[in-house]
Amino acid sequence: MTHARKRVIMIYMVDMVYIPSPSGLKFHKAMDVDTGFVRGLMGPIGSGKSVTCVLDLMMIAMAQEPDVAGIRRTKFAIIRNTYRELLDTTVETFFTWISKDAGHWSAMNMSFKLNQSLEDGTTVETEFLFRALDKPADVKKLLSLEITAAWINEAREIGKVVVDMVQGRVGRFPPKVFGVEATFFGLIMDTNPPDTDHWWYTLFEERLPDNHKLFKQPSGTSESPENIENLPRNYYKNIEAGKDQEWINVYVHGLYGFLADGKPVYPEYKDDVHHIDTQPDIEPTDTIYIGIDFGLTPAASFGRITASGQFQVFDELVTFDMGAVNFGRILKQKISHDFPNNPLEIYGDPAGDFRAQTDEVTPFMILNEQGVFAVPTYTNDPIIRREVVADYLQRLDFNAQPAFVVCPKAKFTRKAFSGGYCYKRLQVTGEQRFVDKPDKNKFSHISDAVQYMFLGAVGGDRVTGTFSAEPIEYSDIGIV
Repeated sequence: MTHARKRVIMIYMVDMVYIPSPSGLKFHKAMDVDTGFVRGLMGPIGSGKSVTCVLDLMMIAMAQEPDVAGIRRTKFAIIRNTYRELLDTTVETFFTWISKDAGHWSAMNMSFKLNQSLEDGTTVETEFLFRALDKPADVKKLLSLEITAAWINEAREIGKVVVDMVQGRVGRFPPKVFGVEATFFGLIMDTNPPDTDHWWYTLFEERLPDNHKLFKQPSGTSESPENIENLPRNYYKNIEAGKDQEWINVYVHGLYGFLADGKPVYPEYKDDVHHIDTQPDIEPTDTIYIGIDFGLTPAASFGRITASGQFQVFDELVTFDMGAVNFGRILKQKISHDFPNNPLEIYGDPAGDFRAQTDEVTPFMILNEQGVFAVPTYTNDPIIRREVVADYLQRLDFNAQPAFVVCPKAKFTRKAFSGGYCYKRLQVTGEQRFVDKPDKNKFSHISDAVQYMFLGAVGGDRVTGTFSAEPIEYSDIGIV
């Protein structure tokens, strides 16, 4: 591998030396069809992921067995989500390290053909096809490709259907009629960390097939950041300024995280304060509070109030395209299995108590028939619902801990409060403006369920003026 890398430096570089990072070196060494058919490289911005992948393709090209004519034949697909980003970033990085003078670049075909002699008398003959594949419909662009390997740049922006199809096109060049087949082939990908419900997380963290390998780069502020010598002075310190913790976790520390585009409904929520890593043990004597949001995307939130006054949102039930009958059945099964003996208080949207004009059956009636006995909250005023939760977000319990916490099982709730539940941004030039009502998206239903749970469990007296108290600042007691 070292010898191959040296030839890349001597032949294709102009006054540049490639020294792989520790993660990059491991990435290169894992070039093996059986154990490294799919390799992923994940890390913070500025960590040299793209450069590592460019050089990895060159190593694959020079590691191929030559045919009888002494030619090492390869063909690669380089994929990005849009042509604009492909041209502005991926192509730009590629030609920073691979000289255009070493081959022929066709802007019309978005391809680069390279033909170079090596020191051992063989010739590297390869073609790079640059393609934008951001939609499932773009899969058809892959159907006729026969390539050696592929690189998906910023893979979190690409659909899983594209990733799956690419794997069926690699290893098919050179064709066997040339008297030799691909020696090394496969798929390499790089990305900044995606969300934990992304296909990348499922593939590399939960399933991880035997021929898949993931390589994670260290945080940009760790003791051994990668590519730091090629970045501006104080790079990570400067870009951290003014960013929230979730952004820093993803782009500086290289951790999985959730980022949303919009104005959060709950700016009071701070994930590093209000999320806990330990799932609490539910005692049989605990009263379980359940909030329900109806509709065709029904959701239920589960919580309890501890002896210290902390409201723990510890579980959830999130569904999509489901009617009240099936939702009630699933909810009943969950309650019977998880909380068979606990006292229950179940609350829902009072609008769910209105009869439909067609059959005069309400969602509450359907739930009752399933054995789920819920009652409507006294109001569904959106301001009161938001404020009763926001009030807890700004308070401490009797142990000087946050009065509101989200537990590990409430994954959708955590994303909702981290910004998924938001006011949609308006497309207005020159200023930041948002709609005045929360966006109805996949995070709004569980958020409404949380609100109904709080409204039923603790009421709205504190936010309607019956009782008031000044919120305690977390910074006052050392919680930031």
